[in-house]
Amino acid sequence: MSDTVLAAAAVQIEASHTPRAAVRSFFDEATFTATHVVYDETSKRAAVIDSVLDFDPASGRTATHSADAVISFLREAGLTLDWLLETHAHADHLSAAAYIQAQYGGEIGIGEHIVTVQRAFGEIFNLGADFACDGRQFNRLFKDGEVFSIGAIPALVLHVPGHTPADVAYVIGDAVFTGDTIFMPDYGTARTDFPGGDAGQLYRSIRRLLALPREARLFLCHDYKAPARDEYVWETSIDAERQHNIHVHDGVSEAGFTAMRTARDATLAMPRLLLPSVQVNIRAGHLPPAEENGVSYLKLPLNML
Repeated sequence: MSDTVLAAAAVQIEASHTPRAAVRSFFDEATFTATHVVYDETSKRAAVIDSVLDFDPASGRTATHSADAVISFLREAGLTLDWLLETHAHADHLSAAAYIQAQYGGEIGIGEHIVTVQRAFGEIFNLGADFACDGRQFNRLFKDGEVFSIGAIPALVLHVPGHTPADVAYVIGDAVFTGDTIFMPDYGTARTDFPGGDAGQLYRSIRRLLALPREARLFLCHDYKAPARDEYVWETSIDAERQHNIHVHDGVSEAGFTAMRTARDATLAMPRLLLPSVQVNIRAGHLPPAEENGVSYLKLPLNML
């Protein structure tokens, strides 16, 4: 172990007395997003990680089918929702955290470096003084190494920047929720060409994650179904990633990864929902304030990105 936070995470994963986290996942094929409900079966305390608010960009309409499915499960399982956790401000789907909080409770948490992302996109969208770039939209801003719990299950936060400056992973019992940092071994890793992204930093963040015990369960935020695979998958292990990840398996150097990731990113189109998603997600899933006619509006910067 190279740092004290990782050492603490390893002890947590390997502890025989730690209750095993139960995980129920919901996959939204429209955005290729996996939302995870992680809970303590004894105390019935739960967290929802990376929820999805349905959005049709052609009509500008939102819907709550995905979030309502999560809420239905929480109710049917008799779970108390303590946390709505975001791994970062997503660029590919709108967060339903604010909606689920209003319907079912829980506190919204994200990494403390969300303020860096808020400042960058606050300038891009010219949000001005009416938008506070200090993270106050969230109930909790987590620091690297911060500890909390889901019932009797310990949870620890790892700062894993590179995809964005604000990415975090949550280690909950022996389960690790990585957000967009890494994908299934046959698909690779996240892009790094968003504001504040950095391929070298992503490499170091991934190696930090992959230094965790090999038996740890890894739950991913997305799956795009690699060419040779017919089904969507969002659970793997540290061991599988270290052996088989096509971009960053053991033996891949930082220089080699950075060159590959930079060249690959240069070929990628902008995510279809980036502009609407980020405006909502830096607000913790709240829509922009309604104007005098009672309607919320999203901005579209022209000839800027």
